[in-house]
Amino acid sequence: MGEFRMPSLGADMEHGKMVEWLVKPGDFVHRGDVVAVVDTDKTVMDVETFEEGVVAELLVDVGTTVPIGTPLARITQTPDDAGHAGPAAPQQTKPAPETAGAAGKVAAPVPPPVRHLAHQLGVDTSGIRGTGKHGAVTRADVERAAAEQPGPATETKVPQAAPPAGRVRSSPRARRLADQLGIDIGTVPGTGPDGAVTEGDIQRAVSGAPVPTEESLPAPEVERAEGALPAGEAPPSEAEDRLSSLRRAVGALMTRSKKTIPHYYLSTTLDLRAAIAWMLLANQQRPVASRLVASALLLKATALAAREVPEVNGFFTDGVFRPSSSVHLGVAVALRHGGLVAPAIHDADTLAVDVLMQKLRDLVSRARAGRLQRSEMADPTITVTNLGDLGVEAVFGVIYPPQVAMVGLGKVMEQPWAHEGLLGVRSAVTATLSADHRVSDGLRGARFLARIDELLQQPEEL
Repeated sequence: MGEFRMPSLGADMEHGKMVEWLVKPGDFVHRGDVVAVVDTDKTVMDVETFEEGVVAELLVDVGTTVPIGTPLARITQTPDDAGHAGPAAPQQTKPAPETAGAAGKVAAPVPPPVRHLAHQLGVDTSGIRGTGKHGAVTRADVERAAAEQPGPATETKVPQAAPPAGRVRSSPRARRLADQLGIDIGTVPGTGPDGAVTEGDIQRAVSGAPVPTEESLPAPEVERAEGALPAGEAPPSEAEDRLSSLRRAVGALMTRSKKTIPHYYLSTTLDLRAAIAWMLLANQQRPVASRLVASALLLKATALAAREVPEVNGFFTDGVFRPSSSVHLGVAVALRHGGLVAPAIHDADTLAVDVLMQKLRDLVSRARAGRLQRSEMADPTITVTNLGDLGVEAVFGVIYPPQVAMVGLGKVMEQPWAHEGLLGVRSAVTATLSADHRVSDGLRGARFLARIDELLQQPEEL
Protein backbone atom coordinates (compact mmCIF):
# COMPACT_ATOMS: atom_id res chain seq x y z
CA MET A 1 0.00 0.00 0.00
CA GLY A 2 1.25 3.50 -0.83
CA GLU A 3 0.23 7.05 -0.05
CA PHE A 4 -0.13 9.90 -2.50
CA ARG A 5 1.07 12.99 -0.61
CA MET A 6 0.95 16.74 -1.15
CA PRO A 7 4.15 17.31 -3.14
CA SER A 8 6.54 20.24 -2.97
CA LEU A 9 5.88 22.27 -6.12
CA GLY A 10 8.60 24.85 -5.56
CA ALA A 11 11.36 25.87 -3.17
CA ASP A 12 9.11 28.36 -1.38
CA MET A 13 5.94 26.23 -1.17
CA GLU A 14 4.72 25.34 2.33
CA HIS A 15 1.15 24.21 1.65
CA GLY A 16 -1.28 23.56 -1.18
CA LYS A 17 -5.03 23.64 -1.74
CA MET A 18 -6.86 20.70 -3.33
CA VAL A 19 -8.76 22.16 -6.29
CA GLU A 20 -9.96 19.06 -8.10
CA TRP A 21 -9.64 15.27 -8.01
CA LEU A 22 -9.24 13.63 -11.42
CA VAL A 23 -9.66 10.11 -10.00
CA LYS A 24 -12.11 8.38 -7.69
CA PRO A 25 -11.91 5.31 -5.42
CA GLY A 26 -11.62 2.18 -7.54
CA ASP A 27 -9.66 3.83 -10.37
CA PHE A 28 -6.42 2.19 -11.46
CA VAL A 29 -3.48 4.61 -11.82
CA HIS A 30 0.00 4.25 -13.27
CA ARG A 31 3.12 6.12 -12.19
CA GLY A 32 3.07 9.51 -13.86
CA ASP A 33 -0.71 9.73 -14.23
CA VAL A 34 -2.11 13.17 -13.39
CA VAL A 35 -4.54 12.53 -10.55
CA ALA A 36 -5.26 15.92 -8.96
CA VAL A 37 -5.18 19.68 -9.45
CA VAL A 38 -3.47 21.65 -6.67
CA ASP A 39 -3.48 25.39 -6.05
CA THR A 40 -0.26 26.91 -4.66
CA ASP A 41 0.31 30.56 -3.87
CA LYS A 42 1.74 30.93 -7.37
CA THR A 43 -0.39 28.91 -9.75
CA VAL A 44 -2.74 25.96 -10.25
CA MET A 45 -0.90 22.80 -11.23
CA ASP A 46 -1.65 19.27 -12.34
CA VAL A 47 -0.08 16.74 -9.96
CA GLU A 48 0.97 13.23 -10.95
CA THR A 49 1.35 10.19 -8.73
CA PHE A 50 4.51 8.17 -8.15
CA GLU A 51 2.50 5.17 -6.93
CA GLU A 52 0.85 2.49 -9.06
CA GLY A 53 -2.26 0.60 -8.11
CA VAL A 54 -5.92 1.14 -7.24
CA VAL A 55 -7.15 4.30 -5.53
CA ALA A 56 -8.58 3.01 -2.26
CA GLU A 57 -9.56 6.27 -0.56
CA LEU A 58 -9.39 10.04 -1.09
CA LEU A 59 -8.21 11.55 2.21
CA VAL A 60 -8.51 15.28 1.45
CA ASP A 61 -11.66 17.01 0.24
CA VAL A 62 -11.71 19.55 -2.56
CA GLY A 63 -11.15 23.05 -1.17
CA THR A 64 -8.96 21.87 1.73
CA THR A 65 -5.51 23.45 2.27
CA VAL A 66 -2.88 21.13 3.73
CA PRO A 67 0.91 21.28 4.37
CA ILE A 68 3.48 19.63 2.12
CA GLY A 69 3.75 15.92 2.82
CA THR A 70 0.15 15.46 3.95
CA PRO A 71 -1.34 12.18 2.67
CA LEU A 72 -3.94 12.99 0.02
CA ALA A 73 -5.00 9.48 -1.03
CA ARG A 74 -4.32 5.80 -0.33
CA ILE A 75 -3.28 3.63 -3.26
CA THR A 76 -3.40 -0.14 -2.78
CA GLN A 77 -1.58 -2.89 -4.63
CA THR A 78 -2.74 -3.86 -8.09
CA PRO A 79 -5.55 -6.41 -8.50
CA ASP A 80 -3.11 -9.01 -9.86
CA ASP A 81 -0.86 -8.71 -6.82
CA ALA A 82 -3.87 -8.89 -4.53
CA GLY A 83 -5.16 -12.12 -6.14
CA HIS A 84 -3.75 -14.30 -3.38
CA ALA A 85 -5.99 -12.61 -0.81
CA GLY A 86 -9.06 -14.42 -2.17
CA PRO A 87 -11.10 -14.88 -5.32
CA ALA A 88 -13.32 -11.88 -4.61
CA ALA A 89 -10.50 -9.36 -4.21
CA PRO A 90 -9.76 -8.76 -7.90
CA GLN A 91 -13.47 -8.41 -8.68
CA GLN A 92 -13.95 -5.83 -5.96
CA THR A 93 -11.02 -3.62 -6.85
CA LYS A 94 -10.67 -4.10 -10.56
CA PRO A 95 -11.93 -0.95 -12.33
CA ALA A 96 -14.67 -2.34 -14.56
CA PRO A 97 -15.03 0.67 -16.92
CA GLU A 98 -11.49 0.15 -18.17
CA THR A 99 -11.55 -3.64 -18.56
CA ALA A 100 -14.81 -4.66 -20.13
CA GLY A 101 -17.57 -3.04 -22.11
CA ALA A 102 -21.27 -3.61 -21.83
CA ALA A 103 -21.18 -6.44 -24.36
CA GLY A 104 -18.44 -8.31 -22.50
CA LYS A 105 -15.62 -7.40 -24.89
CA VAL A 106 -12.41 -5.80 -23.68
CA ALA A 107 -12.65 -2.01 -23.76
CA ALA A 108 -9.83 0.42 -24.49
CA PRO A 109 -7.99 1.64 -21.36
CA VAL A 110 -8.94 5.17 -20.32
CA PRO A 111 -6.44 7.09 -18.12
CA PRO A 112 -8.04 9.05 -15.23
CA PRO A 113 -7.43 12.55 -16.74
CA VAL A 114 -8.99 11.45 -20.03
CA ARG A 115 -11.96 9.89 -18.21
CA HIS A 116 -12.40 13.17 -16.33
CA LEU A 117 -12.43 15.13 -19.61
CA ALA A 118 -14.97 12.70 -21.05
CA HIS A 119 -17.21 13.26 -18.04
CA GLN A 120 -16.96 17.02 -18.51
CA LEU A 121 -17.91 16.76 -22.17
CA GLY A 122 -20.61 14.17 -21.63
CA VAL A 123 -18.86 11.55 -23.77
CA ASP A 124 -19.29 7.80 -23.27
CA THR A 125 -15.78 6.32 -23.56
CA SER A 126 -17.00 2.75 -24.04
CA GLY A 127 -17.76 3.46 -27.69
CA ILE A 128 -14.48 5.24 -28.50
CA ARG A 129 -11.72 3.54 -30.45
CA GLY A 130 -8.47 4.57 -28.76
CA THR A 131 -5.54 5.81 -30.84
CA GLY A 132 -2.99 5.94 -28.01
CA LYS A 133 -0.40 3.42 -26.89
CA HIS A 134 -1.85 -0.12 -26.59
CA GLY A 135 -5.17 1.27 -27.82
CA ALA A 136 -5.59 3.71 -24.92
CA VAL A 137 -8.16 6.47 -25.33
CA THR A 138 -6.48 9.90 -25.58
CA ARG A 139 -7.71 13.45 -24.99
CA ALA A 140 -7.85 13.94 -28.76
CA ASP A 141 -10.10 10.89 -29.10
CA VAL A 142 -12.51 12.27 -26.49
CA GLU A 143 -12.54 15.77 -28.01
CA ARG A 144 -13.19 14.29 -31.45
CA ALA A 145 -16.07 12.22 -30.09
CA ALA A 146 -17.50 15.31 -28.37
CA ALA A 147 -17.37 17.29 -31.60
CA GLU A 148 -19.31 14.56 -33.40
CA GLN A 149 -22.13 14.51 -30.84
CA PRO A 150 -25.33 16.17 -32.08
CA GLY A 151 -27.15 19.03 -30.45
CA PRO A 152 -24.50 20.95 -28.43
CA ALA A 153 -26.38 24.19 -28.98
CA THR A 154 -29.37 22.85 -27.08
CA GLU A 155 -27.33 22.43 -23.93
CA THR A 156 -25.93 25.96 -23.98
CA LYS A 157 -29.06 27.96 -24.63
CA VAL A 158 -31.53 26.48 -22.14
CA PRO A 159 -30.51 27.89 -18.75
CA GLN A 160 -33.80 26.78 -17.18
CA ALA A 161 -32.77 23.16 -17.55
CA ALA A 162 -29.51 23.81 -15.62
CA PRO A 163 -27.42 21.14 -17.32
CA PRO A 164 -25.12 19.20 -15.03
CA ALA A 165 -21.91 21.04 -14.11
CA GLY A 166 -19.86 18.27 -15.63
CA ARG A 167 -21.40 18.94 -19.06
CA VAL A 168 -20.12 22.53 -19.20
CA ARG A 169 -16.58 23.07 -20.43
CA SER A 170 -14.87 25.24 -17.83
CA SER A 171 -11.65 25.68 -15.90
CA PRO A 172 -11.31 24.66 -12.22
CA ARG A 173 -10.93 28.32 -11.24
CA ALA A 174 -14.10 29.26 -13.09
CA ARG A 175 -16.11 26.49 -11.40
CA ARG A 176 -14.77 27.42 -7.98
CA LEU A 177 -15.52 31.12 -8.47
CA ALA A 178 -19.02 30.34 -9.78
CA ASP A 179 -19.73 28.23 -6.69
CA GLN A 180 -18.52 31.01 -4.38
CA LEU A 181 -20.71 33.62 -6.11
CA GLY A 182 -23.75 31.38 -6.42
CA ILE A 183 -23.81 31.55 -10.23
CA ASP A 184 -25.05 28.76 -12.48
CA ILE A 185 -22.06 28.25 -14.74
CA GLY A 186 -24.33 26.85 -17.44
CA THR A 187 -25.79 30.34 -18.00
CA VAL A 188 -22.44 32.03 -18.60
CA PRO A 189 -21.28 32.40 -22.24
CA GLY A 190 -17.79 30.93 -22.60
CA THR A 191 -14.96 32.68 -24.43
CA GLY A 192 -12.27 30.02 -23.92
CA PRO A 193 -11.21 27.23 -26.30
CA ASP A 194 -14.25 25.48 -27.79
CA GLY A 195 -16.55 27.80 -25.81
CA ALA A 196 -15.12 26.87 -22.40
CA VAL A 197 -16.13 29.13 -19.50
CA THR A 198 -13.13 30.92 -17.99
CA GLU A 199 -12.60 32.82 -14.75
CA GLY A 200 -12.85 36.08 -16.70
CA ASP A 201 -16.26 35.05 -18.07
CA ILE A 202 -17.53 34.54 -14.51
CA GLN A 203 -16.18 37.93 -13.41
CA ARG A 204 -17.81 39.65 -16.36
CA ALA A 205 -21.08 37.92 -15.58
CA VAL A 206 -20.93 39.26 -12.02
CA SER A 207 -20.06 42.82 -12.96
CA GLY A 208 -22.47 43.03 -15.90
CA ALA A 209 -26.29 43.14 -16.08
CA PRO A 210 -28.16 40.31 -14.29
CA VAL A 211 -29.18 37.34 -16.41
CA PRO A 212 -33.00 37.48 -16.84
CA THR A 213 -33.49 33.76 -16.15
CA GLU A 214 -31.36 33.87 -12.99
CA GLU A 215 -32.74 37.02 -11.31
CA SER A 216 -32.64 35.39 -7.92
CA LEU A 217 -28.87 34.81 -8.02
CA PRO A 218 -27.30 38.29 -7.97
CA ALA A 219 -29.51 39.60 -5.16
CA PRO A 220 -27.89 37.67 -2.26
CA GLU A 221 -24.45 38.78 -3.45
CA VAL A 222 -25.54 42.45 -3.44
CA GLU A 223 -26.91 42.07 0.07
CA ARG A 224 -23.71 40.46 1.35
CA ALA A 225 -21.57 43.08 -0.34
CA GLU A 226 -23.62 45.93 1.13
CA GLY A 227 -23.45 44.39 4.55
CA ALA A 228 -19.67 44.02 4.49
CA LEU A 229 -18.42 47.00 2.47
CA PRO A 230 -19.39 50.64 1.86
CA ALA A 231 -22.09 51.17 -0.75
CA GLY A 232 -20.82 50.98 -4.30
CA GLU A 233 -17.62 49.12 -3.37
CA ALA A 234 -17.37 45.59 -4.72
CA PRO A 235 -15.75 42.79 -2.74
CA PRO A 236 -12.32 41.75 -3.99
CA SER A 237 -12.49 39.17 -6.74
CA GLU A 238 -10.76 35.83 -6.57
CA ALA A 239 -8.29 37.12 -9.16
CA GLU A 240 -7.38 40.04 -6.88
CA ASP A 241 -7.02 37.74 -3.88
CA ARG A 242 -4.89 35.38 -5.92
CA LEU A 243 -2.67 38.19 -7.19
CA SER A 244 -2.18 39.45 -3.66
CA SER A 245 -1.23 35.95 -2.50
CA LEU A 246 1.12 35.53 -5.46
CA ARG A 247 2.79 38.88 -4.73
CA ARG A 248 3.35 37.85 -1.12
CA ALA A 249 4.85 34.51 -2.16
CA VAL A 250 7.16 36.05 -4.76
CA GLY A 251 8.09 38.85 -2.38
CA ALA A 252 9.00 36.39 0.38
CA LEU A 253 11.11 34.32 -2.03
CA MET A 254 12.93 37.33 -3.44
CA THR A 255 13.57 38.70 0.07
CA ARG A 256 15.07 35.36 1.03
CA SER A 257 17.17 35.39 -2.13
CA LYS A 258 18.60 38.87 -1.56
CA LYS A 259 19.26 38.17 2.12
CA THR A 260 20.98 34.81 1.72
CA ILE A 261 22.56 34.82 -1.77
CA PRO A 262 25.59 37.06 -2.44
CA HIS A 263 24.68 38.19 -5.95
CA TYR A 264 27.11 39.49 -8.52
CA TYR A 265 26.05 40.94 -11.86
CA LEU A 266 27.56 40.92 -15.36
CA SER A 267 26.34 42.38 -18.64
CA THR A 268 27.35 42.02 -22.28
CA THR A 269 26.02 42.81 -25.75
CA LEU A 270 25.40 39.76 -27.97
CA ASP A 271 26.02 40.12 -31.69
CA LEU A 272 22.96 38.66 -33.45
CA ARG A 273 23.86 39.47 -37.06
CA ALA A 274 24.64 35.86 -38.00
CA ALA A 275 21.75 34.43 -35.96
CA ILE A 276 19.12 36.79 -37.40
CA ALA A 277 20.36 36.29 -40.98
CA TRP A 278 20.21 32.50 -40.61
CA MET A 279 16.76 32.66 -38.98
CA LEU A 280 15.30 34.85 -41.77
CA LEU A 281 16.68 32.48 -44.40
CA ALA A 282 15.30 29.42 -42.59
CA ASN A 283 11.87 31.04 -42.15
CA GLN A 284 11.50 31.52 -45.91
CA GLN A 285 11.01 27.75 -46.20
CA ARG A 286 8.51 27.50 -43.34
CA PRO A 287 4.79 28.20 -42.93
CA VAL A 288 3.98 31.20 -40.77
CA ALA A 289 2.84 29.09 -37.81
CA SER A 290 6.20 27.32 -37.49
CA ARG A 291 8.60 30.16 -38.13
CA LEU A 292 11.41 30.66 -35.66
CA VAL A 293 11.83 33.71 -33.44
CA ALA A 294 15.01 35.13 -31.96
CA SER A 295 14.00 34.07 -28.44
CA ALA A 296 14.26 30.39 -29.41
CA LEU A 297 17.86 30.84 -30.57
CA LEU A 298 18.76 32.77 -27.42
CA LEU A 299 17.25 30.11 -25.16
CA LYS A 300 19.01 27.27 -26.97
CA ALA A 301 22.38 29.06 -26.80
CA THR A 302 21.83 29.75 -23.09
CA ALA A 303 21.04 26.09 -22.39
CA LEU A 304 24.13 24.87 -24.25
CA ALA A 305 26.35 27.40 -22.46
CA ALA A 306 24.91 26.33 -19.10
CA ARG A 307 25.83 22.73 -19.85
CA GLU A 308 29.42 23.77 -20.59
CA VAL A 309 29.74 26.05 -17.54
CA PRO A 310 28.23 23.90 -14.75
CA GLU A 311 28.85 26.53 -12.05
CA VAL A 312 25.69 28.36 -13.20
CA ASN A 313 23.50 25.26 -13.54
CA GLY A 314 22.38 23.50 -10.37
CA PHE A 315 21.28 23.99 -6.76
CA PHE A 316 22.87 25.34 -3.59
CA THR A 317 21.33 23.44 -0.67
CA ASP A 318 22.51 22.74 2.88
CA GLY A 319 25.65 24.79 2.30
CA VAL A 320 26.74 22.69 -0.71
CA PHE A 321 26.50 23.33 -4.46
CA ARG A 322 25.17 20.39 -6.46
CA PRO A 323 25.62 20.88 -10.21
CA SER A 324 22.92 19.36 -12.40
CA SER A 325 23.72 16.89 -15.15
CA SER A 326 20.66 18.16 -17.05
CA VAL A 327 19.69 21.66 -18.13
CA HIS A 328 16.09 22.31 -17.14
CA LEU A 329 15.68 25.86 -18.39
CA GLY A 330 13.24 27.89 -16.29
CA VAL A 331 11.38 30.56 -18.28
CA ALA A 332 9.80 33.50 -16.47
CA VAL A 333 6.15 33.84 -17.60
CA ALA A 334 3.94 36.83 -16.79
CA LEU A 335 0.41 35.71 -15.82
CA ARG A 336 -2.71 37.35 -17.25
CA HIS A 337 -3.93 38.70 -13.91
CA GLY A 338 -0.45 39.77 -12.82
CA GLY A 339 2.38 37.97 -11.07
CA LEU A 340 5.08 35.68 -12.32
CA VAL A 341 5.94 31.98 -12.51
CA ALA A 342 9.05 30.31 -13.93
CA PRO A 343 8.33 26.72 -15.08
CA ALA A 344 11.01 24.61 -16.75
CA ILE A 345 11.63 23.34 -20.26
CA HIS A 346 13.24 19.99 -19.48
CA ASP A 347 16.55 19.02 -21.12
CA ALA A 348 16.55 22.23 -23.14
CA ASP A 349 20.16 21.70 -24.21
CA THR A 350 19.21 18.50 -26.08
CA LEU A 351 16.21 19.90 -27.97
CA ALA A 352 16.25 21.08 -31.57
CA VAL A 353 15.42 24.76 -31.88
CA ASP A 354 12.04 23.95 -33.47
CA VAL A 355 11.10 21.59 -30.64
CA LEU A 356 12.28 24.05 -28.00
CA MET A 357 10.10 26.78 -29.49
CA GLN A 358 7.07 24.47 -29.54
CA LYS A 359 7.64 23.55 -25.92
CA LEU A 360 8.03 27.22 -25.02
CA ARG A 361 4.67 28.09 -26.59
CA ASP A 362 2.98 25.16 -24.87
CA LEU A 363 4.55 26.04 -21.51
CA VAL A 364 3.47 29.69 -21.68
CA SER A 365 -0.05 28.70 -22.71
CA ARG A 366 -0.47 26.21 -19.86
CA ALA A 367 1.14 28.55 -17.31
CA ARG A 368 -1.40 31.26 -18.10
CA ALA A 369 -4.23 28.71 -18.05
CA GLY A 370 -3.08 27.36 -14.67
CA ARG A 371 -2.31 23.86 -15.98
CA LEU A 372 1.36 23.37 -15.11
CA GLN A 373 2.74 20.08 -13.82
CA ARG A 374 4.63 19.50 -10.59
CA SER A 375 7.98 18.75 -12.22
CA GLU A 376 7.86 21.90 -14.34
CA MET A 377 7.78 24.07 -11.23
CA ALA A 378 9.98 22.02 -8.91
CA ASP A 379 13.19 21.43 -10.86
CA PRO A 380 14.41 24.37 -13.05
CA THR A 381 18.21 24.40 -12.83
CA ILE A 382 18.71 27.92 -14.24
CA THR A 383 16.13 30.58 -15.13
CA VAL A 384 15.88 33.06 -18.01
CA THR A 385 13.77 36.22 -17.93
CA ASN A 386 13.10 38.02 -21.22
CA LEU A 387 11.47 41.45 -21.22
CA GLY A 388 12.49 42.40 -24.74
CA ASP A 389 8.89 42.21 -26.02
CA LEU A 390 8.04 45.06 -23.66
CA GLY A 391 10.85 47.26 -24.95
CA VAL A 392 13.19 46.76 -21.98
CA GLU A 393 16.81 46.97 -23.09
CA ALA A 394 18.39 45.23 -20.08
CA VAL A 395 17.08 43.34 -17.05
CA PHE A 396 19.06 42.24 -13.97
CA GLY A 397 17.13 39.46 -12.28
CA VAL A 398 17.04 38.08 -8.75
CA ILE A 399 18.11 34.45 -8.40
CA TYR A 400 15.39 31.88 -7.62
CA PRO A 401 16.74 29.83 -4.69
CA PRO A 402 18.02 27.16 -4.57
CA GLN A 403 19.21 27.95 -8.13
CA VAL A 404 22.51 29.80 -8.49
CA ALA A 405 22.03 31.92 -11.63
CA MET A 406 19.52 34.04 -13.52
CA VAL A 407 19.92 35.21 -17.13
CA GLY A 408 18.24 38.40 -18.34
CA LEU A 409 17.53 39.17 -22.00
CA GLY A 410 16.47 42.55 -23.37
CA LYS A 411 15.10 43.88 -26.61
CA VAL A 412 16.64 42.84 -29.92
CA MET A 413 17.67 46.14 -31.51
CA GLU A 414 19.70 47.46 -34.39
CA GLN A 415 22.79 49.08 -32.90
CA PRO A 416 25.85 50.86 -34.32
CA TRP A 417 28.73 48.39 -34.36
CA ALA A 418 32.42 49.09 -34.92
CA HIS A 419 34.46 46.25 -36.46
CA GLU A 420 38.04 46.45 -37.73
CA GLY A 421 37.88 50.19 -38.05
CA LEU A 422 34.55 50.22 -39.86
CA LEU A 423 31.23 51.36 -38.44
CA GLY A 424 28.01 49.56 -39.34
CA VAL A 425 24.64 48.51 -37.95
CA ARG A 426 23.92 45.09 -36.48
CA SER A 427 21.10 43.39 -34.61
CA ALA A 428 22.13 42.92 -30.99
CA VAL A 429 20.68 42.21 -27.55
CA THR A 430 21.88 42.96 -24.02
CA ALA A 431 22.33 39.81 -21.95
CA THR A 432 22.89 39.92 -18.19
CA LEU A 433 23.86 37.37 -15.59
CA SER A 434 22.94 37.40 -11.90
CA ALA A 435 25.00 34.68 -10.21
CA ASP A 436 25.77 33.29 -6.75
CA HIS A 437 29.25 34.29 -5.50
CA ARG A 438 29.34 31.21 -3.22
CA VAL A 439 29.48 29.03 -6.32
CA SER A 440 31.16 31.05 -9.08
CA ASP A 441 32.98 34.30 -9.66
CA GLY A 442 33.19 36.93 -12.38
CA LEU A 443 35.60 34.86 -14.43
CA ARG A 444 33.25 31.88 -14.74
CA GLY A 445 30.28 34.16 -15.27
CA ALA A 446 32.08 36.01 -18.05
CA ARG A 447 32.96 32.72 -19.74
CA PHE A 448 29.31 31.73 -19.62
CA LEU A 449 28.14 34.93 -21.34
CA ALA A 450 31.00 34.74 -23.84
CA ARG A 451 30.04 31.18 -24.71
CA ILE A 452 26.45 32.26 -25.44
CA ASP A 453 27.81 34.85 -27.88
CA GLU A 454 30.11 32.29 -29.55
CA LEU A 455 27.26 29.82 -30.04
CA LEU A 456 25.09 32.47 -31.67
CA GLN A 457 27.75 33.06 -34.34
CA GLN A 458 27.04 29.54 -35.65
CA PRO A 459 23.25 29.35 -35.43
CA GLU A 460 23.00 26.41 -37.84
CA GLU A 461 24.72 24.24 -35.20
CA LEU A 462 22.35 25.12 -32.35
